[in-house]
Amino acid sequence: MKFFYGTRQKGPYFEGWYLKHQSRDGRSLALIPAFHIDGRGRRSASLQVITDSSSWWLEYPGTQFRAAENHFLVRLGPSRFGRRGIRLCIQREGLLLRGALDYGPFTPLRSDIMGPFRLFSGMQCSHSVLSMGHPLEGTLELNGKILDFSGGLGYIEGDRGRSFPSAYLWSQCLWGPPGSGSLMLAIAAVPTPVGSFTGSICSILHHGREYRLATYRGAKIVTWSSTGAVLRQGRYRLAAELLGGRGQALRAPVEGSMRRTIHESLRADVRYRFWEGDRLVFEHTSSHASFEYSEGGPGAAQPERNTKKGG
Repeated sequence: MKFFYGTRQKGPYFEGWYLKHQSRDGRSLALIPAFHIDGRGRRSASLQVITDSSSWWLEYPGTQFRAAENHFLVRLGPSRFGRRGIRLCIQREGLLLRGALDYGPFTPLRSDIMGPFRLFSGMQCSHSVLSMGHPLEGTLELNGKILDFSGGLGYIEGDRGRSFPSAYLWSQCLWGPPGSGSLMLAIAAVPTPVGSFTGSICSILHHGREYRLATYRGAKIVTWSSTGAVLRQGRYRLAAELLGGRGQALRAPVEGSMRRTIHESLRADVRYRFWEGDRLVFEHTSSHASFEYSEGGPGAAQPERNTKKGG
């Protein structure tokens, strides 16, 4: 498995990783280290820091970014993000973030979340999942406050390509012991040389079993909007319903430049329900879910409005 694809890219291009950390007492912290090349070939890097109530954007020269190709390890200035954990040493105006977290064993997916789409070299944006859940140990200091993540849960995914989709929905949630309860859902407008379509990818881990719902497996998007989504695939049906949450401003790539503003709720209230036929496999409502929705990109495809509930 390859972990960094940008070594020989000329641009426009971006590649970034989303590392979410969830403590036992309900606090969350997400970090997004990223590498980007704009249309003129200028290389730079960035780190976005998101908490339940704030977000920060930090830009770095391209020379301060390093990433390994054959294993997960990203270095950004004096900070490090890798398979075994993170080591942070960040001091900028308005932000002091330092400390270390150790990661336990990752819970990888059985196969690439992109399925056969991973073979399409011209994809605008490709997604990856490094770990659906892993244990955390350690503490961080954020602007004088100690955040204890010992006994908490972590999640890591990645994106690479030229731009984020013009219109998309994304949600992620962790619960229970590592690997026993985890969900990632993404719906997006996908451009192609002959037009565009709306596609979905979703992985659900429940009691050690993975359920995969995806366009390449025949999944149908019943409805999706800023309030949630419903997917059907054969006998399976998933409903994700946003009950509340306040988004923090983040930057997203457009042709390799981080010039688009999006909003993510790191601690949203979301209700997930999953059926197999008429049997309700599980219902889980979380106040620690992540939820992101955007239809404001250039040439955005308009999602269907949510005209009925998913129950």
